[in-house]
Amino acid sequence: MSDPLARAALAAYRFAGALAYPLLGPYVGYRVSRGKEDSGRRRERYGYASVDRPETGPMVWVHAASVGESVAVTPLVRAIAADGINVIVTTGTMTSAKLVDERLSDCAVHQYVPLDLRPSVGRFLDHWRPDVAIIAESEIWPMTLLELARRRIPQVLVNGRLSDRSFRRWKAAPWMAEALLEKLAHVVAQSEVDGERFRLLGAHAVTVAGNLKADSEPPPCVVEDLAELQRAFGSRPRWAALSTHAGEEELVAAAHKRIAERHPGLLTILVPRHAERGDAIEKLLTDAGLVVARRSRGETPDHTTDVFLGDTTGEMGLYLRLTEIAFLGKSLAGEGGQNPLEAAMLGTAVLSGRYVQNFRDSYQRLLKNGGARIVRDGEALSEHVEQLLDEPKTLQRMAVAAGETVEEMRGALSRTMQALQPFLHPLKLSIGLEQRGQAAWRR
Repeated sequence: MSDPLARAALAAYRFAGALAYPLLGPYVGYRVSRGKEDSGRRRERYGYASVDRPETGPMVWVHAASVGESVAVTPLVRAIAADGINVIVTTGTMTSAKLVDERLSDCAVHQYVPLDLRPSVGRFLDHWRPDVAIIAESEIWPMTLLELARRRIPQVLVNGRLSDRSFRRWKAAPWMAEALLEKLAHVVAQSEVDGERFRLLGAHAVTVAGNLKADSEPPPCVVEDLAELQRAFGSRPRWAALSTHAGEEELVAAAHKRIAERHPGLLTILVPRHAERGDAIEKLLTDAGLVVARRSRGETPDHTTDVFLGDTTGEMGLYLRLTEIAFLGKSLAGEGGQNPLEAAMLGTAVLSGRYVQNFRDSYQRLLKNGGARIVRDGEALSEHVEQLLDEPKTLQRMAVAAGETVEEMRGALSRTMQALQPFLHPLKLSIGLEQRGQAAWRR
């Protein structure tokens, strides 16, 4: 790291962290009180392990910030663990921790990611002693990268992406971007655009493998819950607005009213991105004259229900299986969009606003094949939903095209594993040597 600006900035970051460290107790406690931290595992955030490291064998650390990244790395973690390598997966949210526990507890250990402060990171690394660190998508934490580099632990970024916003921010401080990205031994990017952005910012080794999310399994659901709700819904016309953000629920409520004029009995499934907004959204809907049934209260829609409010976490697989038409939020009132691949792989016609920068490549492919449509506003949203309800053959073509698009995009897992081989192969060799040594000792 030769740039004096980068050295000064990182020194200031380290100094600020040292000053802040004694004050983090109240901050983490506040997050616990808001339900954003697991009270029983809060010490993990300071790098204190809650389980022992396996006594033998190499260790790979895989970090996935939240739910989306956790879904993406799930097949990757399984592939690494299948070679006999120990894997620890860290996440930063309670919902992602639950997902990892549900999908990976048979082959990996989960811990909450340590705070990006030298004592926390150092404590974590001292305990787990990873041989390789794999980071998902865009989680660039300065102190973590520096501590890993200081210990000569190879770091690989997989499923790497840089949104327009992140790229602009890094470009404003190129000296800092290069100082951090040069610590990465390899970047495995989602798309050619992402790959070129990482190269421009200073990453040395970059390959493009595609989106790991296309190789993941569809989100699961409880079969009994699905059957119960399908019976309650009956043959009513329906559509879903999923992962909505503030400002979009008003548009959904207005769209419901317009569509219901021509489709009596319409049921709208509304799933906010943040379930804790359920009370506020219910008030907004009831003030608009709509009858609401809330999943969080265990309410089942009846013939009077206008909106089924899915204010729960970890049930996207259920909501997706209840509809053939899905509008994905953070795309009309928000910005960046939501991942469309889970909906597409379940054969759902995808609608979205135009602000989908975070998933540009996926939407481009879906739009090209006819599996998705972009809507300009709330009125256009209702028009497209009406058309798909009126034209079952058009809806079927979209659903088939969405599923076929996901099939075309598969293969990122094998390409990512190939890029990881220089880092994983020595670990597999060490397992073989260890096993042969144990066999010789027993003889």
